Order: sequence, then C-alpha cells, then structure tokens
Amino acid sequence: MAQAGTLHDAFIDELRDTYDAEKQLTRALPKLAKAAANPQLREAFESHLEETKGHIERLEQVFENLDEKVRGKHCDGIAGIIEEGKSIMEEDFGDATMDACLIAAGQRAEHYEMAAYGTLIAWAEAMGHTEAAKLLRGILDEEKAADETLTSLAEGGINQTAADGAHAEDDEEEEPVGAGAGTSKRGASKAKGARR
Repeated sequence: MAQAGTLHDAFIDELRDTYDAEKQLTRALPKLAKAAANPQLREAFESHLEETKGHIERLEQVFENLDEKVRGKHCDGIAGIIEEGKSIMEEDFGDATMDACLIAAGQRAEHYEMAAYGTLIAWAEAMGHTEAAKLLRGILDEEKAADETLTSLAEGGINQTAADGAHAEDDEEEEPVGAGAGTSKRGASKAKGARR
C-alpha cells in the first residue's frame, strides 16, 4: 500500500501551483497594461509586473531553502481567470468601461493569489518553515497592496466615469420600448457568451 502524502507534500504541490500562476501572470499583465486607457491603471499593471518577477525569484528561494527542485505545476485556476480577462478585452467597450473591467479582472487574479499565499504561509508556519513563511508573507503583502491600488483607482473615478457613460445613449435619444429592445451590442455579446 502506497504511503499517504503529508502536509509537506501538499505544501510543495501548492508552491509549484503558485509558482506557475506567477509565471502565467508575467505573460498576462503586459496585455492588461496595453489594454488600459487610464495611464495610472496602465502604470499599476506595469508596476505589478515588476513585483511579480520578484515574486518568482522569492518563490525560487523558498524551494531552495527547502531543498526542493524549482518546478511549476500548471495552475488551472489562474489560467481560467486569465482566460476570462482575455474575453473581456475582446469586448467592444468604451475606454472607461474597459478600464473598470480590467480592474475587475486584475482583482480576481489578486484575490486568487492572496488565498494561495495565505494557505502557504499557514502551512509553512505550522511545519516550522520560518524563513519560507517570511518570504511568502512579503509576497502576500505586495499582492494586498496591488489589490488596494486597483480598488483606489476604481473608486477614484474609473467606475464613476464608466457609470456616467452607462446611460448616455438613453439620455441622447429616448427610444420607445418595443421589438428592438434588448438587442444592444452588450446584450448580443452576453448572449454570445452564454453559448460558449
């Protein structure tokens, strides 16, 4: 009978998953930055890209400290979040609405990572891996700061600008509700999304 895996095995598995997630994000963040119309949002994505490269280096240190091979394991969770972000970028939204959607996509990734790092830190501490926990906590703090930056950009005007434009067409021309109602681009793209 095979020996059951230990918490250490689960920890290394989660570490490899998170390592791969960070690598995937180094390819996704430049696309988010390029799609952003707001210069501060673009800068936030570019700045977090540099931090993410640092996260990869620190994760490599964690592997080395534990005498484990530096290796990633495909992270399906972040791959799905990145795929959702790609779908958003294919939509025909105005600049402010696109920026609001990019913030939402960025925060989905941040929250996923924050959950992963929280788990890794708890497990590292439980097993007495003090140095690993310290390195991981530093990364978690940066993920939280990136999330807070995105929130402040959203609340600092991007969401409101997008909201102000949400009903601009209604103000310009009051159309009677009839057979054509609900066939806007947005309604069509939602229906298209439902068929995927």
